Amino acid sequence: MASSSHDKVHQEHAEQSTLTSNTNANNYNGSSATDEIAMADLPAAIVEKGPQLVDTKVPFLTWRSVVMGLFVSMGGFIFGYDTGQISGFLQMEDFLYSFGTWNGSKYEFTNVRSGLITGLLSIGTLIGALVGAPIADRIGRKWSISWWCIILCVGLTVQISSPHGKWYQVAVGRLIAGLGVGALSLIVPMYQGESGPRHIRGALISLYQLFITLGIFVAYCIDFGTEAMTNSASWRIPMGITYLWAIILGVGIIFFPESPRYDYRHGKVDRAVANLAKIYGIPQNHRALAHEFEEIREKYEEEKSHGNITWWMMLSAPRMKYRIMIGMLLQALQQLTGANYFFYYGTTIFQGAGISNSYVTQMILGGVNFGTTFLGLYNIQHFGRRKSLIGGAIWMFVCFMIFASIGHFSLDRETPANTPGAGKAMVCFACFFILGYASTWAPMVWAICAELYPSEFRARAMSLSTASNWLWNFLLAFFTPFITSAIDFRFGYVFAGCMFAAAFVVYFGVIEGKDRTLEEIDTMYVRKVKPWESSKYVFPENEFEPTSGRTNGNGKEEPTQEHIN
Repeated sequence: MASSSHDKVHQEHAEQSTLTSNTNANNYNGSSATDEIAMADLPAAIVEKGPQLVDTKVPFLTWRSVVMGLFVSMGGFIFGYDTGQISGFLQMEDFLYSFGTWNGSKYEFTNVRSGLITGLLSIGTLIGALVGAPIADRIGRKWSISWWCIILCVGLTVQISSPHGKWYQVAVGRLIAGLGVGALSLIVPMYQGESGPRHIRGALISLYQLFITLGIFVAYCIDFGTEAMTNSASWRIPMGITYLWAIILGVGIIFFPESPRYDYRHGKVDRAVANLAKIYGIPQNHRALAHEFEEIREKYEEEKSHGNITWWMMLSAPRMKYRIMIGMLLQALQQLTGANYFFYYGTTIFQGAGISNSYVTQMILGGVNFGTTFLGLYNIQHFGRRKSLIGGAIWMFVCFMIFASIGHFSLDRETPANTPGAGKAMVCFACFFILGYASTWAPMVWAICAELYPSEFRARAMSLSTASNWLWNFLLAFFTPFITSAIDFRFGYVFAGCMFAAAFVVYFGVIEGKDRTLEEIDTMYVRKVKPWESSKYVFPENEFEPTSGRTNGNGKEEPTQEHIN
């Protein structure tokens, strides 16, 4: 009964919050007088700039928003670099000699050993994602990033110092490094989502995925450059370079501002206003900023009325169990696309398909992955989340069906050199698959999970969805050698089936967040807006929708750039 009452109060407050702030904005672009927002309720940093709010056009991009998005995405680069380098290590002569087993004719990795060396990183990342949430809430987003970069360096030191035969030290080092990678995979999109202007928030968060793909590609290139070495430098050089990326991010983030929403929640309101104004490139007394902080204030007042946040409170809040389920399911399905089937075991896969130099093939896949992620940035801004995810799922379904069919029915798996055409066709459809993945599911799942949850629960809820990603990452990394040994390339049919299911999950479960503030998205979930109607959803009559500005032919309001959409 108490939970039901709490849900009702939360929903009524969310609806009243939207009614108040949105009605106040009806004259968003047309009134020169102070609008209906109570100036006394606005932060002092806005009020002291003048008795009236200004309505100048909001820039689409500012150098601060670009630099913030690019630099903080180094967290994604580190993730991608670590993911990409292990694929090459598994085929390097000295790595095999140092940590593999002798089978009577050559050194090789058993399924268990390769699965643990590859997969324990994901166990570390799962733990890091869960532990990272309370730390980010306590010490802030930017200082958390620095801290986890230090942990990453500790894990690297354990790995790179592994002596001959101590394969388990490499695995433990990857587990420790995974703590840092996992926490960064939670905090970086959170920081970008809380700091970025609403009209480019999706693209900013998607930069995280772009840098993941860049990291993978750079790792492939460095592996290709060192794989011919016959000593430990072949793998220690690529591994050691990771220190550089961690130091750049860990030290550089110190010179960036804290997330405005984190600052606001911790009493540093004037600093939050100043920093968000700089990111938007507008004066502090701009009407757009006033409306955004009015929304933030109302949500924060609601949070304070709930008292100290607990896990039970989060789970009992309106539609939070549903949203947590959606976030965890999306992250699981991102792994079940099968992308890491190629990224973790690509050199092994294509060697088995008869490709003479699988390192070159990996570089090609990495290049396609990086290049087509730019298409993802375009898609998320122009087509939104839902259309892109559904279209991407269908595309990947087709690609994996063809890839698996060629690998099982056309390829001579005993002597792949006898069927070179089949091997090349598999590489081709792997590239087509990567195109679909990199331009849809790779960047957009991170963007959706960063905007699914209200501010008071965001860190904890995102930690659960991110942990889901890493759990499935580990399961795939560990079990792929066993599964491919049993069913060969038919493993692709499993991924294809998951993509077919993913399209239904998105259609029936995910609300469109394009051109919405984080606070609006929260209200839409609370109101149980039908996902398939969410892209055209407008608030009831007499309520202002912050993304509105002009009407279309049917009398419904459409977003305009001037209104920060």
